[in-house]
This record gives sequence, structure tokens and C-alpha cells, in this order.
Amino acid sequence: MGAQIAAHLANAGLPVVLLDVTAEAAKAGLDRARALKPNPFFVPDAVTLIRTAGFDDLALVSDTDWVIEAVVEQLDAKRALLDRLEPHLSPTAVVTSNTSGMSLAAIAEGRTDRFRRRWLGTHFFNPPRYLRLVELIPTSDTDPAVVAALGDFIARRLGKGIVLAKDTPAFIANRLGIFGAARALDAVASGGYTIEEVDAVSGPVTGRPKSATFRTLDLAGLDVLSFVARDLQKRLPSYDAAHFQLPPIVDGMLERHYLGAKTGKGFYTRVTVGDESRIQTIDLETFEFRDAKPARLPSLEAAMAIADIGERLRTLVLGSDRAGALLRATLGQTLVYAANVAQDIASSIDDIDAAMRWGFGWELGPFEMWDAIGPDALVSAMEITVVPRAVWQMIPAGQHRFRDAPRPGADRRIVSPASTSRLVRSNAGASLVDLGDGVLCVEFHSKMNTIGGDTIEMLHAGVREAERDFAALVIGNLADQFSAGANLMLVLLEAQEGNWDEVDAMVRAFQSATMALKLAGVPVVVAPAGLTLGGGCEICLHGDRVQAAAESYIGLVEVGVGLIPAGGGTKEMLLRSPHVQTAFETIGFGKTSTSAADARRLGYLRDVDGVTMNRDALLADAKAVARARADQGYRPPVARTAVPVGGADTFATLSLGVHLAWRAGRITDHDATIGRKLAWVLSGGNAPHATTLSESQLLDLEREAFLSLCGERKTLERIGYTLKTGKTLRN
Repeated sequence: MGAQIAAHLANAGLPVVLLDVTAEAAKAGLDRARALKPNPFFVPDAVTLIRTAGFDDLALVSDTDWVIEAVVEQLDAKRALLDRLEPHLSPTAVVTSNTSGMSLAAIAEGRTDRFRRRWLGTHFFNPPRYLRLVELIPTSDTDPAVVAALGDFIARRLGKGIVLAKDTPAFIANRLGIFGAARALDAVASGGYTIEEVDAVSGPVTGRPKSATFRTLDLAGLDVLSFVARDLQKRLPSYDAAHFQLPPIVDGMLERHYLGAKTGKGFYTRVTVGDESRIQTIDLETFEFRDAKPARLPSLEAAMAIADIGERLRTLVLGSDRAGALLRATLGQTLVYAANVAQDIASSIDDIDAAMRWGFGWELGPFEMWDAIGPDALVSAMEITVVPRAVWQMIPAGQHRFRDAPRPGADRRIVSPASTSRLVRSNAGASLVDLGDGVLCVEFHSKMNTIGGDTIEMLHAGVREAERDFAALVIGNLADQFSAGANLMLVLLEAQEGNWDEVDAMVRAFQSATMALKLAGVPVVVAPAGLTLGGGCEICLHGDRVQAAAESYIGLVEVGVGLIPAGGGTKEMLLRSPHVQTAFETIGFGKTSTSAADARRLGYLRDVDGVTMNRDALLADAKAVARARADQGYRPPVARTAVPVGGADTFATLSLGVHLAWRAGRITDHDATIGRKLAWVLSGGNAPHATTLSESQLLDLEREAFLSLCGERKTLERIGYTLKTGKTLRN
């Protein structure tokens, strides 16, 4: 964990010293971190910012600003390390612990006043690069100014979501998470429900991750679960400790070393039967594995038709069927417990909600769930005789909810009840939003923010409105994914019917939109985050500037569905790649960045483009860049009329590479067809020799190749397969 925290600090461009018992142990820990999947580093080169050393070299910390203790969860070990550490600290150094639940005051007992004023907890969630939550845990001795400064730094520079937790056992997220896991274990231990049924109700249908309960426990490790639960039993009052008594099935699994993913067996295991790999589930009576049984809870399928997560949750939890009873026994009990302990573990219910959203991937936090279900309705459905004091004490007078208005930021649209932005115009796929200060925004809001006719219409409208009444244009949204690309279903339907004029018109319209962005009379700043694929990437390539979230996965992936980029993406990669071979390989292999830093390496981002670590600050940063570009006296570019292309010689070279890859069995026949089409565009089409073409001519070549590939049966098979499964077909 220490090595992974060091990796994320290096991701933020910070120099780090990673210390362990010995220098060899520190290096081994860093090597293990580098081998992890998913990768804790944005780019491999970030590791060069980390220096490894042993505890004999503690003098190295003398000029550091922040020291993070992440040793074994044993009080004596932590205290002994601090004994050795304190003499080497500078007067201004902040020291924090990454403990997952030990008392911060107890760890620092006996330390000097100066040390305790600059000592607190910073509990990163694992994996620290990807999970947003950091619990900040001050003690009664911690200087509030230190807490504020460190919290701001972690949020801004590391991109984390900060919650303030009280110095109580397991803090906020683990306290509630372990309680919920214990209730799920009780449900299956009783024999009333199967593992599959519990995972079915605790997954996406109720706004929680796909890993649900038992896959999450397998990932975390049953040994970790048992350790934290036992620690809570020791440190909590007896009436509360009883909640964390795990059923005997956990000890049975621990005895068999069924710890989860780390040992290959937990609640689930993967087995290979012949050529088929399948998931099996543990039988908690025999501790043997069996084929997974689908959960038969009809109300879950019906509930998925309810788009609003709050209404869906209310329907399920208040239901009179087995799914409703199971949810009340697990989630419902967790919500009641959260209300009971809220004032003990946090200063704000907002911090509790944020902790569960950022740490456990819940779509709604516990008190957001209370409000969605309705406190009166939940109390009645749970048949609670002793109502948690917090249920009534924390509800504003005269209200029937914990909040009399939606929590700020809960709405994932730019214009929300808490927003100062103004809606200018809108359609089904996108909106124009006035961000203030002379900056207009195009916000996508289709499913997965795919790009169709409505989106293209609003891109054109955005450019026109911005040129007439604004100083700059931003393209961004608050969704987790910027855009999954073009709406392939529209392409497939028209191609299957042979409506080639319609397909041609769709491609022309998108090309026109991307070129309008590029040549706009005002600066256009694109703000991607998450998936930014295909057409989404092409929009980025045509912006004056890109301000990307650090976790942006940008790529031209059209070859995966049997096509090539035709919204100007092929043209733009040719313009910005140092060699045509680079553009060919980037597009031909469908390379997708693993971070914004990696996108820079692949050429999707330029040196002038910016990166924002904290997703919540992305639109504000993009707006600031757009405003600055306008204030600098922005001059729009003109379309290039003389782009060098290699002609027949370049086409022959690229085609030879395709042929050799096909001969070696690395690509299929259809891959080779796509590769030759791509080579044809990048080399200038029918150009007999090296020459120059205009951007408009390159767009024509893109469109011709795209239409030609749409006429291939295997391309249509790929598109259909991807739409059905979300995966790539190699036919």
C-alpha cells in the first residue's frame, strides 16, 4: 500500500522517498507495485520520481514536507517507527498515518506537543490511484490549519475526495462497509438466500458496483475482513461490537485458506473445463465449489426499467417479495446503523455519503438513500420500534427528509438546483449552457454520451452561439464518461439497408462539426474525462486546447468495429504524428491511453494541453483556459491546404507491414483489409508519388474508406457484436 501511495504521489509529479525496513525491501515493494493490474502509475516513467531506502536512512526525511506512515497495523510497530522518525523531522513537516482504523491519538501517545499538532490520519483507499476517497482524521491535538492545508493539497494536487472523519474505530467508510458485509454474511449463513442472490441485490440495480458484495470481499481478502471485524469487536462498546461478530462460515473459509482473489478461491473461483473458463461459487455447507446459480428475483429485472436510481431503490426496498426482504435485512439495516452512529463517526452526513460513494462506489450515500426511500416509509417497512435518534434529530424541523433540497453536486447535469449556470438551449442529445464570464459550454447527455444527429446539431449551434455572443466555448460534461464515440446503431441500421447516401450524410455532418470546432472564431477547449473513444477522441483532436481529467482513457478505436476514424481523426493524427508509421500504428492497433499522461505519449494530447487531477475541478479549469485564450487575443487557424503525404511508396511500405502481420497470423483477413484502407488514406489515396493534399481532400479519403468498410459483411458483424456484448469481435 505504501508503494502504491508513492506511485500516485509520483503521478502528480511529486518527488518521493519510499522507505522500508531495508532498502531491498523498499525496492521489492516498489517492484510489486509496478507489476500490479490495474497499474498504479499513469505512465511507467513516473517511477523515476521515487527513491527507495531503508529505515537506517531516516535522515532522508529531514527536508520533506509530508511523511506518510503505512507500516503493519500494529500499535507497537507504529509507535516504534515514530520514535525513530521524530528526531529527523523538520519543524514544518506534516506526519500522517494510513491506518485503516486504529486510533490516531493512541499511535501518537507520548509524542511531543509539536509533533501532535502536525499529526493526523490520511486513510487512502485501495487502490489509491483509482479510488477517490481519502479520509482525513485529525485528533483533538491537530492544528486545524494543518488539516485545512493538507486537505486542500490532497484534493487539488492528488485529485482525491476528502472527508473529515472522527478518530473512532474504522472511521467512516470501513465502519459502515464492514457492518453491511456482516449483514450480507448473516443472510447467506442463515440459508435463506444464496450468494448469487445477495450479489444480485447489492450490485448495479441498487446503485452499487458490479462486484456487489461477495466479489468485493474476494478482492479485499477475507483475512482483511476478519482482521478489521475482530478489531472493531475489541474496540467498540459491547452493544455495538456484537454487530461485527462474523458467522462461523468465515472461519471455515479462513481455515481452508480461501481468502479470495489473492489465493484464487473465496466466495468465487474460476475453473477451466475443457476450453471453457467459468465462475464457480462456494457451497457454504460443504465448502466445495459448484457452478454459479442465477438469482431468481423477478422484481430486480422489472426494477431495472426504472431509470431514476432513487425511485428504483424505493421500489425494491419497500417491496413485499424476497428481494425486498433481503434488502431490508442487509441494506436497510446498514442505513439504520449509519443513522445510529452518524454523530459518533463524522461531523456531517455529507461526509458519510461522500465516503461511501467515493470509497465503495455507491451511487447514493446512506442518507441520500434514506431520502430516496423516505424516512417514514423506511422506518415503517423495517418495523423499527426504537427509532435511531439521528433519524429525527438530523431532519430539519418541519421536513420529512434529511435534506430539504438535493445535495449539491448530486445532479450530474451542469445546470442543476445548486448550479449558477444557465441553460441556453437543449435537445435530446446535448445542451448549450452559459458557464458565465463569457464562456459557453456544449454538454453531452445521451446514453454513454454517444454522438448522433442531436449532438452534432448542438456542436454546430454551440460554435454559432459562441461566435456571436460569447468569448469562448468549452465542450464537457459532469458524467463519468466523456463520450463512448459515434452512435454505431445508426450506422449499422443504415448500412444493413444499403442506405449509403444516409451513411455518407452522417459522416459528412460529423466532419463538418469537427472542422467547425477547429476553425471556430473563438477558442474551443475540450474537457474529457473517463472514456473518450472514437468520435469523442476526434472532438478532442479538433479543439484549440484540451483540458483532460487525469483519468482519461482516450483512443481512436474504430478498427475494433471494422472501420477507420472518419470524423477527422485519421487526418489529425497524420498532422500531429512525427512519422506516418506512428499514426498508422496508433490508429491501426486502436491504442487507448491508460491516463491523460499516457494520452500525451500517444499523441492524443499535446504539450500545450492541460491535465486536471481532481475531476470536480475539470470544467472550472477548462473554463479558465478558454477565458485566458480569449483574453490573449485568440486568432483562429485556417484549414491547411498542403499536408504532406507519401503517395504510392508510403502505401507500399505500410501495406507490406500489413501483409507480413497477416502472414505471421497476428491479424485476420479482415484486419488486413482495414489496415490497407487505413494505409490508403494516410498515404494520400491514389497519389502516385509524394505530394501534398488539403485537409478537405484528406477528409474525403477518410469518408470514402469508411463507406467502403461499411459495405463489408465482416464489419457489420463486428459492429453488431460490439453493440450486443460491449466487446470486440476478431473475425
